Amino acid sequence: MFTDDDAAELYDRLNPWDPAAWPSDAFYDALVAAADSVLDVGCGTGAMLRLARAGGHTGRLVGIDPDASALARARSRTDIEWVHGVAADVRWDAEFALATMVSHAFQCLVTDAEVRASLAAVRRALRPGGVFAFETRHPQARAWESWNPENGSEVVDGRGRKLWVEHRVEQVDGDVVTFTETTSVEGEVARVDRTSLRFMDVATLNGFLAEAGFEVEAQYGDWRRGPITEESREIVTLARRP
Repeated sequence: MFTDDDAAELYDRLNPWDPAAWPSDAFYDALVAAADSVLDVGCGTGAMLRLARAGGHTGRLVGIDPDASALARARSRTDIEWVHGVAADVRWDAEFALATMVSHAFQCLVTDAEVRASLAAVRRALRPGGVFAFETRHPQARAWESWNPENGSEVVDGRGRKLWVEHRVEQVDGDVVTFTETTSVEGEVARVDRTSLRFMDVATLNGFLAEAGFEVEAQYGDWRRGPITEESREIVTLARRP
């Protein structure tokens, strides 16, 4: 058996939150440290907020995610608010200085309706002047072309089992890419998960943000705040609620 709890533990092993190693993590950590109240939408196992609290953040920290097993790991810290739900479920009103969607969580919003509902909810949760920070992979980089078994990862889990994780693209339909993630335990397939992600270009993304009442404060093509160019792999966005 490879349970949802196992999958949450594996995620942390494959994607450790480490600002010293990853410029993306350092980018968000700086924003979180400067904000007195933070809402992390799609928080997963809560690694970013847990590290912020451990580092001395004294403000309000709230994480929301639909994955119950991921939240169970997040709840190892009880001095942070953890909520089970999705972006569109956010019901706070003008309570946060910063909202985030990290680790490409924004791309899980596949349909126009999901995008609109989520942006409206996040905007409502921010105080006037509050900032929504998130990133999405730039479609021009065609990141999905490297999601194949040849680029799989081997890892040893908390039980000492050897795991192999590989991806395979099933379909590219417009700006939506559907792929599978297969986890094998000791050489035997134990779990197959299917995911769809949306790869918006800058114009489409900014159109949704404007419609939701956000003002784009800055957009970067990399984690060192460089401009978006023809070579950029990311669209890193800071959008402000007026």
